[in-house]
Amino acid sequence: MTSSLQSSIAALLTPDLPTPAAIQQLHHYAYRARDAEETRHFYEDILGLPLYHVIQSDFVPSTGEYCPYTHFFFRLRDSSFIAFFDLGDDEAALPSSNTPLWVNHIAFRVDSMDDLVAMKARLEAAGVEVLGITDHHIIKSIYFFDPNGVRLELTVQLADESEMHRDSKTAHARLAEWTARKQRWRRDRAEGRAADKP
Repeated sequence: MTSSLQSSIAALLTPDLPTPAAIQQLHHYAYRARDAEETRHFYEDILGLPLYHVIQSDFVPSTGEYCPYTHFFFRLRDSSFIAFFDLGDDEAALPSSNTPLWVNHIAFRVDSMDDLVAMKARLEAAGVEVLGITDHHIIKSIYFFDPNGVRLELTVQLADESEMHRDSKTAHARLAEWTARKQRWRRDRAEGRAADKP
């Protein structure tokens, strides 16, 4: 599907929306932390991400509700952040009961296979259980959990930009195939002829 055709389809689906602003990069992803110092130790001392900014308040600026918190940020090399909220109650976020633990995760890129291997060894030396190295064809990855139960991935991209660009040209068609498969499954399920998953 060409980009002009994709733009035309998008315009038909969202005719009254103004043009979107250019989103440049991830600024931060925020998650709940059980303990600020435990989280700082993991991200700064083990993963090597510097603690960069802290916001503290007794009231939530967006809602006005009373909830004392410390919001703290670790900086990545591209100037984006991963951030956490310690709400002072020693509670971590609970996993979602309808989502397998491997689904929700944050992936960080490293520059080379040597870096990936070195980080695996470093994590294991720090007592962190690591899964992988897993081969995803365009990337290789390791997986592990932070002290808050957040699943993390470190990944190195193996595919060059031309291969990634080539794959991007089939992304809409592949997603459309998946959508058609789900629609067939929904229809079959409604008629009592399908399993729990497509």
